[in-house]
Amino acid sequence: MKSAVVVFPGTNRDKDMVRALEGASGQSPALVWHKHSEIPKVDLIVLPGGFAHGDYLRAGAMAARSPVMREVVARAESGVPVLGVCNGFQALTEAGLLPGALLRNADLRFVCRTVTLRVENTQTLFTGRFAAGETFDTPVAHMDGNYFIDDEGHRRIAGNDQIAFRYADGAAAGPANPNGALDDIAGVFNETKTVLGLMPHPEDATDPLHGGTDGRKLFDGIVEALS
Repeated sequence: MKSAVVVFPGTNRDKDMVRALEGASGQSPALVWHKHSEIPKVDLIVLPGGFAHGDYLRAGAMAARSPVMREVVARAESGVPVLGVCNGFQALTEAGLLPGALLRNADLRFVCRTVTLRVENTQTLFTGRFAAGETFDTPVAHMDGNYFIDDEGHRRIAGNDQIAFRYADGAAAGPANPNGALDDIAGVFNETKTVLGLMPHPEDATDPLHGGTDGRKLFDGIVEALS
């Protein structure tokens, strides 16, 4: 599986994502700078976490208007899978590739800890390795992870099985929902389930030296589906 990782000024999880993708696929992803207007032919495009452009205006707002995003949108609309994690999730909502928005955390504090996620839809290229209702632990690290969508939009994404993950009670310490997200939503798909955004960082749960390997199943499943 060939992949590309988009890098913005302020991105700080690109190396983590590269290691996770290399570990799962055995191939090094291409790194694409945000000012580039082209992306190599790949099977997967990833927008990693960080604070693109310092999160000025709104988290992900300036990243969504970087030159490279025109190509990301075009590839996504042609069916190329796109994964956005944390700041990448924010950028995908700002670019209109995913429904909803990421607001400031409900307690107005940065959160950095391990959370438990429950898998809500396993019938996708991203989640095929999981069992329905399966839970796994992964870190979060964000200030603007409070997912929101209006009532009509919420009914639509719930009815179309676009909710990918919810925060759930589990082994992780602290409240299940770390940011006040509507309906405990931690990640969502687009309508065709080819674009996924989530606030937690599964790429940082792929090495036992980092405290756990629960995130490996996500990346192994993606590689299996796209190889």
